Amino acid sequence: MKISEFKWAAITLAAASTLLALPAHAGKTLDGIKSRGQVVCGVHTGLAGFSAADSTGKWSGLDVDICRATAAAVLGDAEKVKYVPLTAQQRFTALQSGEIDVLSRNTTFTLTRDASLGLNQTVVTYYDGQGFIVPVKSGIKSAKQFKNQTVCVQSGTTTEKNLTDYSKAHSLNIKTVVFEKEEAAVAAYFSGRCISYTTDASGLASIRNKQAATPADHTILPDLISKEPLGPMVRRGDDEWFAIVKWVIYGLIESEEYGITQANVEQMKTTSKDPVVLRILGVTEDMGKLLGLGKDWMANALKATGNYGEIFERNVGPKSALGLPRGLNNQWNNGGLMYADPVR
Repeated sequence: MKISEFKWAAITLAAASTLLALPAHAGKTLDGIKSRGQVVCGVHTGLAGFSAADSTGKWSGLDVDICRATAAAVLGDAEKVKYVPLTAQQRFTALQSGEIDVLSRNTTFTLTRDASLGLNQTVVTYYDGQGFIVPVKSGIKSAKQFKNQTVCVQSGTTTEKNLTDYSKAHSLNIKTVVFEKEEAAVAAYFSGRCISYTTDASGLASIRNKQAATPADHTILPDLISKEPLGPMVRRGDDEWFAIVKWVIYGLIESEEYGITQANVEQMKTTSKDPVVLRILGVTEDMGKLLGLGKDWMANALKATGNYGEIFERNVGPKSALGLPRGLNNQWNNGGLMYADPVR
């Protein structure tokens, strides 16, 4: 290589490195959030453990905590969230129209949704599967016993399509009773109109815990008939906002992996020697500026909600009202699927 060519290559490399280090330009969504001082988050109308409001109007749940962590990272305050409860039929339209900034509402990632709605799937926050709830007195032990039986299901969901596929695949001739609203489908099941109600297994646990007159009278079958990777979605066309929501979730997951908790965030800033921990907390490197955020973006999120494991345990884990096992939602190095892209 000639000297002049070498110098040009060096200049080009230096310029590229400089560009990579530049802070992100704020996108339209982030500008709007900062202007109004709120993240507008679409959530479920009421699914205990994931998103539900109490008698005072205070929202809680795993999906809600993702909204809170995002607000803390972006605005420095987890309470600066406006929650918009949405049905399955309303959720995508609300996001497409700009009514909400992010949809954090037990929504399954699929090819059709990714490719045809003008929306971006971010990161899986809960790995689930479709299950069935039945009365104990029915004696049913497996979904394969549903031949010619009625099953209640909500329309406009992957659940409805999965049930049809399952019935055809196993020649069960299941008679589906379809309802537009989840509340109506659940009520029909508890009234005895259907032998079973089907939705994500986590949702069944929530429904049994909160709505059954006697939870012990109902059992959730061991059968899971689908993969249901659930997570937030954002509109296409705003890469900066897409990156922010995605990396807040990755940050929560990786913080658990490295032992950063809600209680020890500030202590870890001064005592940890781990380069990964110091980078996540903005001590040695300002990763926030690459997202258009402050250097304490992740520390603020963690102080508000704790890491992913803490969010899981508090809302849906074995010691919560739902009592769900960690299972597939364990960290990758503990037998699960939670594997965060590295914050570096």
